[in-house]
Amino acid sequence: MKDTIAERAEAIVEEFSLFDDWMGKYEHLIEQGRSLPLIEDAYRTDEYKVRGCQAQVWLRAERDNGRIVFKADSDALITKGLIALLVRVLNGQPPEAIAHADLSFLDRIGMKEHLSPTRKNGLDAMIRQMKLYAVALGGENVSAAPRGQKA
Repeated sequence: MKDTIAERAEAIVEEFSLFDDWMGKYEHLIEQGRSLPLIEDAYRTDEYKVRGCQAQVWLRAERDNGRIVFKADSDALITKGLIALLVRVLNGQPPEAIAHADLSFLDRIGMKEHLSPTRKNGLDAMIRQMKLYAVALGGENVSAAPRGQKA
């Protein structure tokens, strides 16, 4: 089982390397979205919407045994796949690890390069929201500033 953010990200890079073209990668991304556990209807509200996404994206986070548990959904297939990748990598991780996570795997699989500018902005908004949840739920020991700097 892949337990760290880096290990999970590397597994995704390996999966996407199996596809020769972008149609295959998009289909895999859509499958990732279909495997995302459903978020309860009670959280499909404006309060849980990620601002900055053209599609509707709902994201909920809670702290469980010192780790952050995410639930998410979207009404758009590609966007749902993107949030599924992020949940897969960040779910169940400690708040500080999420706040400072290196998510360059998205560049390594070429995702940011092949997204439209609006989807790229939405992806950045999802990442920002997940990191903000980690900071908010992590308590005073977690800072949004890069390690070694004060917020």
